[in-house]
Amino acid sequence: MNRRMRLVLVLACLTFSLAVSRSTVAFAADDTATLYIQRCASCHGDKGHGDGPAGKYLQPPPADLATSLKGKTDDWIAKVIKSGGVSVGLSPTMVPNPDLSEDQIKGLVDYVKHFGS
Repeated sequence: MNRRMRLVLVLACLTFSLAVSRSTVAFAADDTATLYIQRCASCHGDKGHGDGPAGKYLQPPPADLATSLKGKTDDWIAKVIKSGGVSVGLSPTMVPNPDLSEDQIKGLVDYVKHFGS
C-alpha cells in the first residue's frame, strides 16, 4: 500500500470516527431529555417551571428549576437528583433516584441548569 492510499484510509477512518462521535453525543442529549421527561417533568414540567401535571397536587409545590437552581453547585444538584429533597433539607416529595448512573445524573444536572439560562 503506497503512502497516498494510507493517507486516504487514515482520513476515511477519522471522518467515520468523527461522525460516530457526533451521533453518540446527539443520542446522549436525546437520552437525557427523555430521562427528564420520564423522571422529572410530571412534577417540574417540560420547561422546569414546577408546573407539571402531578406537581399541582404536591405540598409544597415543586420548585421552578429556572430560578431555584441559581447559585447551586453541580454537586448539590446531583445530590438532590440522586438522594432526594430530604438529603439537602428540601421537601420529601422530591423523590430520590438512586438507580441512575453517574453519567445519567451528570446529564440531568446539565439539562436542568439550562432552564435558568
